[in-house]
Amino acid sequence: MRSHPVHRPVHHRTTTVGGHRIAYREAGPADAPVLLLLHGFPSSSHMFRDLLPLLADRYRLIAPDHLGFGRSDAPAAADFPYSFDRLAEITGEFTERLGLKEYALYIQDYGAPIGLRLALAHPDRVTAIITQNGNAYEEGLGADAWAPVLALIAERTPGTEAPVRAISGPDGIRWQYLTGVPDPTLVSPDAYEHDTALMARPGQPEIQLDLIADYGSNFALYPAFQEYFRTSRVPLLAVWGGGDEIFVPEGALAFRRDLPDAEIHLLPTGHFALETHAAQIAALVRDFLGRAATADGREARHPHD
Repeated sequence: MRSHPVHRPVHHRTTTVGGHRIAYREAGPADAPVLLLLHGFPSSSHMFRDLLPLLADRYRLIAPDHLGFGRSDAPAAADFPYSFDRLAEITGEFTERLGLKEYALYIQDYGAPIGLRLALAHPDRVTAIITQNGNAYEEGLGADAWAPVLALIAERTPGTEAPVRAISGPDGIRWQYLTGVPDPTLVSPDAYEHDTALMARPGQPEIQLDLIADYGSNFALYPAFQEYFRTSRVPLLAVWGGGDEIFVPEGALAFRRDLPDAEIHLLPTGHFALETHAAQIAALVRDFLGRAATADGREARHPHD
């Protein structure tokens, strides 16, 4: 008889990286294979709250809040150069601080360009990638959603900033959570209200504008990310909200161009797929990581089964 996954507690911890407090959630046995989960905008490790207990019997799960997000420090934009390069550097230092020598990546939205920078820097450390609406291809950019962002990237003025500021407001955040979800009543308002409250803190508009204005640096790295896929042949699973209008399904399908064996699942939900499909995604991740570890020649260690 097949046993059911054991639900394990989730710890809420902090550490210091480069003088900044970084908050993170951790679950699972300390000696289990590591899954590093990197959240997107405008969320935090809070987005993984339902997933972590479902995988913590088999994996050591670590989900940091990026600097400027969640419970991590948020130095003023005037005092810290918010960019994706810097967030990736801090995340890399975070993994060193925790002694993570090898890990699978779970990337969503902003977590994708941050995590893929880690993979470029240390490809030997990344055992597999799970992407949940974490984009690496121009095909994945929804035209309407990206129009104001591309305008800001092209020229930062009060006129181009205004519509992007709205993305971080209550209506913009709610839109990100509910668009593409067939039954929006399945999405807990707690999720988007949590993010809305954090984005309303003093200094957040400037932080988020700096990061969004820097998003062009990610486009510039797309060819390098794709070359990494081709050369590493890293096992990749896409669990993608098919109704997402920010990172559209074509972005998920594009992974097969460079990774023909990529496993792609388009789920009937939106940008924040875990809000409605956490159990299904957990099952897909568990199956995928088990096979990826075996195929790579590593023993799939399952402590405390």
